[in-house]
Amino acid sequence: MQKLTVFFVSDHTGVTAEAIGHSLLSQFQALDYQALTVPFIDTPAKAEALAARVRAAMPAMLISTLTDPATRAKLHACEAPMFDVFEAFSEPLAATLGMAPTASPGQTHGMSNSYHGRIDAVNFALAVDDGLNPDRLGEADLILVGVSRAGKTPVSLYLALQYGKKAANYPLTPDDLGAHTLPPVLLAQRAKLRGLTLSAERLSQIRNERLPGSRYASLENCRGEIQAAESMLAASGVPVIDSTHRSVEEIAALIVHAG
Repeated sequence: MQKLTVFFVSDHTGVTAEAIGHSLLSQFQALDYQALTVPFIDTPAKAEALAARVRAAMPAMLISTLTDPATRAKLHACEAPMFDVFEAFSEPLAATLGMAPTASPGQTHGMSNSYHGRIDAVNFALAVDDGLNPDRLGEADLILVGVSRAGKTPVSLYLALQYGKKAANYPLTPDDLGAHTLPPVLLAQRAKLRGLTLSAERLSQIRNERLPGSRYASLENCRGEIQAAESMLAASGVPVIDSTHRSVEEIAALIVHAG
């Protein structure tokens, strides 16, 4: 049987269609499908051309966030099942709110004030990545702390890009761990600190990909560093999240919504 092709279709970047589509389809674990993201389908003519691609790719289905009814109609005509987020929710929302929606593409990820705030936050995260410019930690909304390769950099960048949070990250070095207390520069910002930890086995695996066979990557060293870091963080009352089996998105959400 030919593999199902799922088209994530948008009149803008496709980020929302992808996120919703993958989230929904993950509930069907036995489903084997090929995903294709098609952004910027913002005219009926582009939708008509896409409809031809969909017909050629059958069996196929579409998950879309198209805002223009005329553009959606062109894709409905291709005979593949289509699930459109705005089509499903706009009319019930309009009835509840007592107002008509404005069919403008790109409102979620457009050039709004929040967009510029997110870019500023990304620039900040890069400027203070991995303990750089510790004199700027006072500007941070959050400071991620943990041993080397615990996942601090990707989480801090995701916090910046997705939530607009100015997130710094600070690695606990062997010298820091030997001191048995957090560095003074971190203790001065204790309320902003969030610890990241993970299993020694996972840390060793990650480090071995970078420096195979080194003491830095050895299971014994990883176990000792993690135990020392967790002890220091606990002594200072810093909340800690275990990243071993969590995605960057999950970790960031826990940090933001758990306070």
